[in-house]
Amino acid sequence: MPQRVAITLLVKPEGGRLRVLVRVPLEAMRDVDFVTRADGTLDIALATPLLREAATVWLVSGLSVYEDGRPMPAPTVRATRLAEPSDRAFSRYDTALDALQRAGVDTLIRVRREQALLDVWLDYPVANTNARFDVEPKLANLGVRTVTVLRYVLDDNTERAFQYTGDPGRIALDPRWYQAARTFVSLGFTHILGGIDHLLFVFCLVIPVRRWRPLVAIVSAFTVAHSLTLATAAFGYTPDALWFPPLVETLIAASIVFMAIENVIRPEKALERRWPMAFGFGLIHGFGFSFALQESLQFVGSHLVTSLAAFNVGVELGQVAVLAIAVPLLALVARRVPNRYALTVALSALVAHSAWHWMTERGAELLSYDLSLPSPSAVLWLSLLRGALLLAVAAAVAWGLSGVFDRLSREPGGGAATSERSA
Repeated sequence: MPQRVAITLLVKPEGGRLRVLVRVPLEAMRDVDFVTRADGTLDIALATPLLREAATVWLVSGLSVYEDGRPMPAPTVRATRLAEPSDRAFSRYDTALDALQRAGVDTLIRVRREQALLDVWLDYPVANTNARFDVEPKLANLGVRTVTVLRYVLDDNTERAFQYTGDPGRIALDPRWYQAARTFVSLGFTHILGGIDHLLFVFCLVIPVRRWRPLVAIVSAFTVAHSLTLATAAFGYTPDALWFPPLVETLIAASIVFMAIENVIRPEKALERRWPMAFGFGLIHGFGFSFALQESLQFVGSHLVTSLAAFNVGVELGQVAVLAIAVPLLALVARRVPNRYALTVALSALVAHSAWHWMTERGAELLSYDLSLPSPSAVLWLSLLRGALLLAVAAAVAWGLSGVFDRLSREPGGGAATSERSA
């Protein structure tokens, strides 16, 4: 099995057919006995008749294609050809199709099996010319690590590109808004459940909280803040420096440590300062969410805003699911512990211990990058201007919602919520 396999898929509905052009390394076509010459190169005349069999066994069986949600029948293998590593036909759909249309037996090619490329032209019959198509590739078994570039050519000849490793599941090539929304709600939900650092931050925020009104203010402030920076990152208005992701990850761990320490040393201020802290640190966590979202944005089609909103909905559903379990458990334990402040200290110390190790490990990674200040340039000033604009927008949003969050953070009678230590 090859260690690394690079696959190219070019897909276009055309002439009552869905044309799928595939380029794959020939060495991935295992169990096919291609004859070689004495010098180790392929005997093209004898190898060519076996290409169709190899394509049928290894490619056709690994591609599931859907028309408006219905499985399409098996395709016709229209043409196959061998290509050398220097061949650039698959750089565009039209040149790839032209090369396959002219495919023949070129016995002058002298290439080894481990270097040769197999090009295949598949035709799927289309029932509805206005249909939308999904593709579910299962080609990861062609190599130890399989990387695929899939390009879907639209009617106006613009391309929608996808890149993934392994088997990505079912891909909507031109998704409707509700398909994109469904995908990104699920992605947001699974991401927050797998993001232990984000969950520990939220948990640390609510450890001293005993009433639902302050809880709503805290979670809402965190949600609004991370939505701002997530959208900013999705539209490409964030630094592209290599040190930026490790900086954000370090700050996320530091935010957990900070909140845990505040739970211990400033419990009397915990609820008063809780929603502003949730908002401020939520801006940082939004960048963290964006790193998980970046690779998946290629699947949004033309529904970027819808997908961002859906991802946020998924994140909030995940948070609500976790809090629905954590908050009642905290309340149950608190009723059985005579000193609630001691409980807060113990839980915060456990959280801080884990976060401290994350912070030091991520900080060490951050320091491995060149953190010297870049020389003044138009790009630098533009980045600083974008950062200042984001901070201004965030401050305006926080100020505009401060009245709502302040009212929620207080008791219905108008007094501040009782602190852990005074309780």
